[in-house]
Amino acid sequence: QVRLVESGGGLVQAGTSLRLSCAASGRTFSNYAMGWFRQAPDKERECVATINWSGERTYYADSVKGRFTISRDNTKNTVYLQMNSLKPEDTAVYYCAARSDSTHYFNTAGVDYWGQGTQVTVSS
Repeated sequence: QVRLVESGGGLVQAGTSLRLSCAASGRTFSNYAMGWFRQAPDKERECVATINWSGERTYYADSVKGRFTISRDNTKNTVYLQMNSLKPEDTAVYYCAARSDSTHYFNTAGVDYWGQGTQVTVSS
């Protein structure tokens, strides 16, 4: 079992930045690909960014490329999502996710563990 706890969400103005963190516990963190997903009201949950076990390979949704950066620190069992130039359409609940795999990309169907989510609200 892997426990994922997100932090760092909040209410910010458009154009500013936030950094989300996800602390993992329970199993060997470096055995897992990690990802950030989001779900806006009345929309399906979508993949935002994913990263392989070593941090060398990443995937980004087109909507966040060039603005968001996913990274991980295996010594701290933590994955991060740096979000810059935030837009109102980035407003959503952001979820941390883990997959027991060597891949660098996975979608919602491939998630083995979810965090509880953290709200990000971007005002215009």
